Amino acid sequence: MELNEIIEQRRSKLASLKEKGSGGYSSPKFALSEIGSLLVNFQEGKKAAIAGRLTAMRSHGKAVFADLRDGTGRIQLYFKAESLGKETLELLKDVDIADIIEVEGELFKTHTGELTLKVENFFMLAKALRPLPEKWHGLKDVEARYRQRYLDLVSNEKVREVFELRSRIIKAIRNFLDEAGFLEVETPMMHPVAGGAAGRPFKTFHNEYGLDLYLRIAPELYLKRLLIGGLDKVYEINRSFRNEGVSTRHNPEFTMLEAYRAYADY
Repeated sequence: MELNEIIEQRRSKLASLKEKGSGGYSSPKFALSEIGSLLVNFQEGKKAAIAGRLTAMRSHGKAVFADLRDGTGRIQLYFKAESLGKETLELLKDVDIADIIEVEGELFKTHTGELTLKVENFFMLAKALRPLPEKWHGLKDVEARYRQRYLDLVSNEKVREVFELRSRIIKAIRNFLDEAGFLEVETPMMHPVAGGAAGRPFKTFHNEYGLDLYLRIAPELYLKRLLIGGLDKVYEINRSFRNEGVSTRHNPEFTMLEAYRAYADY
């Protein structure tokens, strides 16, 4: 099926949800738990409410199994006709993979040992009008991956791990410098002179001052001024900009760390 046909079909389901009083876009109704926490602290028969994105659906006669994922993990859902009211079953017909839903029910383990939530109530939080990238092969177009990071994140668990690892690395660097007595500062992003490194700057204009300014290519000059002012150990982790080539190893906008310490050498 072509993409425009899929979108039109999902728009029809959204209209159906609105006719049934669901709306298609709403706020959570329950106090929500994180899926990762439920997996770690599993209790048979415990009631729980969770929300996330549907990543798979499997129909087995009068029962439907589905996979729900949030930022902390994945859990299997079990929809059984006997456990759901007639109105809820009608809503289920308008659900697609990629929709964001809220479910409430009881935890149990299947005969294969998979932790599952037996759904008693569910609500549509956000109807997805576009499908996810193809399940098994993911998002293969490199251009699309870099320009539509949100799709890459949804379809590739390894990408999420890279984001999380980057955050932990930056946090570790901050902790190291803080414990060494450095002070984290923020210096201007717009400079009257392009300096601090050899690079081609982005140029802008300040209307109020009638002044040409440059997005910084490095924070060096302002950090050194802070040393002159008496701050002996300073560092900054922030964005810098260079109007140059683009590749997987170089981006015009990037995060830079610079640290300066008075009365010290290498």
